[in-house]
Amino acid sequence: MQFEVLKKDRNSQARLGRYQTSHGIFHTPAFMAVGTQATVKALTPEELREMGAEIILSNTYHLYLRPGHELIRRMGGLHRFMHWDYPLLTDSGGFQVFSLNALAKVSAEGVHFQSHLDGSRHFITPEKAIEIQEALGADIIMCLDECTSYPASHGETKRSLELTLGWSRRCKESHRRKEQALFGIIQGGMYPDLRQQGVEALTEVGFDGYAVGGLSVGENKEMMFQVLSFTAPLLPQNQPRYLMGVGTPEDILEAVKLGMDMFDCVIPTRNGRNGMLFTRFGRMVIKNAKYAQDPLPVDPGCRCYVCRHYSRAYLRHLHLAEEILAVRLNTIHNLYFYLSLMEAIRRAIAEDRLDRFSQDFQTRWASGGEGNNGLTALSDGDSKNQQGGKFNVQ
Repeated sequence: MQFEVLKKDRNSQARLGRYQTSHGIFHTPAFMAVGTQATVKALTPEELREMGAEIILSNTYHLYLRPGHELIRRMGGLHRFMHWDYPLLTDSGGFQVFSLNALAKVSAEGVHFQSHLDGSRHFITPEKAIEIQEALGADIIMCLDECTSYPASHGETKRSLELTLGWSRRCKESHRRKEQALFGIIQGGMYPDLRQQGVEALTEVGFDGYAVGGLSVGENKEMMFQVLSFTAPLLPQNQPRYLMGVGTPEDILEAVKLGMDMFDCVIPTRNGRNGMLFTRFGRMVIKNAKYAQDPLPVDPGCRCYVCRHYSRAYLRHLHLAEEILAVRLNTIHNLYFYLSLMEAIRRAIAEDRLDRFSQDFQTRWASGGEGNNGLTALSDGDSKNQQGGKFNVQ
């Protein structure tokens, strides 16, 4: 495992990076498509690679319950099991334990919970979380943490942070497979002093990378970025920084400017299943009546498979008819948009124009996709900016 910062932006904290893993390289800033149950819903690994995915994420909690980490280990590990021979990250499952189990009981030793599938009872310790992830065999694994609820008092948040820090130390002590990078997770809620305490304690233990957790959990955007702008500069300069569960395209771009390197979120896939599509000019709700006879692609400036072959009218028909193909095509388009956005951000950092890129993106995004502003034709500028078949989101 080796992470290298290749270039830093002149006007922000953004970084261009390269992460070598035992299953290949991915470049940062990076977006990880969420493959919760060993699959990115509706897509094959080949389709993910074709649209530019270099690393994806799977969920420890769900795979532990079904089909079981020991079965996956016997099948050759998660890469072979899901036919993805490229970089892969598994989260610890802590967030799912708490979000899906209202009656979960937490102690310093670990967490007791019931399966959301069949009600069976389980007990996960930090050591068990590492054991499961080592059996799965992902390239990057995460410490078990408690995601602090919002809102929470300073005292409640401090207690939760101390629990997470104790679990993190035990995760580090039980980690055996050194070809797997282990990331610590910074908690501390909305309190700067606790965030600083979390960073200092975890960096003293020493991890291969650091994630910022406990954001985008109900707080407003201003508060989220205040916490992130305080926390990010405290993190080690020469190690990867992962912002967990964020988020929208505009949030990712702002977080990149604050120095974050890795992102994951279910928004592109979940919204695709619900008929909400991303364009350079904002969001498009494909079920709206205005698209019933619209012959244009979702975004004429996009070169994804969907925009090269299908009209808005057809996508609307599929969605209203509840056809399986609607889920596949919408997901392909949305993930292509996200991955193209990350490629464009990396290119802007490399060419010292991230500030201009950000201003242009925000101006376009604020115009709103539903208004069709600029979406009725492919301009000469857009045509010239299509590099390698990719849609230039600036």
